[in-house]
Amino acid sequence: MSAESGIRTFRDSNGLWEEYDIKEVATPEAFSRNPAHVLDFYNKRRTQVQDSSPNKGHLALVALEDRYHVQVVTQNIDDLHERAGSTNVIHLHGEIMKSRSTRHPELVYEIEGGELNLGDICEKGSQLRPHIVWFGEMVPMIEIAAEHVASCDILIVIGTSLEVYPAASLVGYAQAEARKFLVDPKVSDAPPVENLEIIEKKAGDGVPELVTRLLETE
Repeated sequence: MSAESGIRTFRDSNGLWEEYDIKEVATPEAFSRNPAHVLDFYNKRRTQVQDSSPNKGHLALVALEDRYHVQVVTQNIDDLHERAGSTNVIHLHGEIMKSRSTRHPELVYEIEGGELNLGDICEKGSQLRPHIVWFGEMVPMIEIAAEHVASCDILIVIGTSLEVYPAASLVGYAQAEARKFLVDPKVSDAPPVENLEIIEKKAGDGVPELVTRLLETE
């Protein structure tokens, strides 16, 4: 969803995996071994997010709120949905613009100035870490997201291979009668999902077209 805003992904060609060993920047063990390296990695990613803007796909979902109750569930850790104007956003993998305490995870803070460094501590004296779900950690919002999918009338899946779990499992919670749309230019085979329409376009093109259809025909 955010690739068209210039935010690099991990998995696509020229993605971050080609530059970084994921085990050295996005795991609890990496943070324990070399917290400064991990913090520097996310500081660079945070700068990239700050320099990016919502694209036409983000803005189209905001327009959909004029007629529908829209619940955004995203694997992205940026804040582009919020900056575009979406009012209901669940971040499955965390939020890069926030930090949380290493010992008191209920303590979550906005990051002022864009950097998080060694020595930045919570109100109880513990080092702060990125408010990100690292590989090997639980995805705390997945059950809440599943409840939303299970009750939806329309499900729009954007820019995903449907191969990354647990997020990919969410499609299976949708009711058979719910209308389902998959917007992605790289769909090779239709997944075995009932009542599914595939739109083989990038988010910046496919989502606005779909939103226009939904607003004009419903």
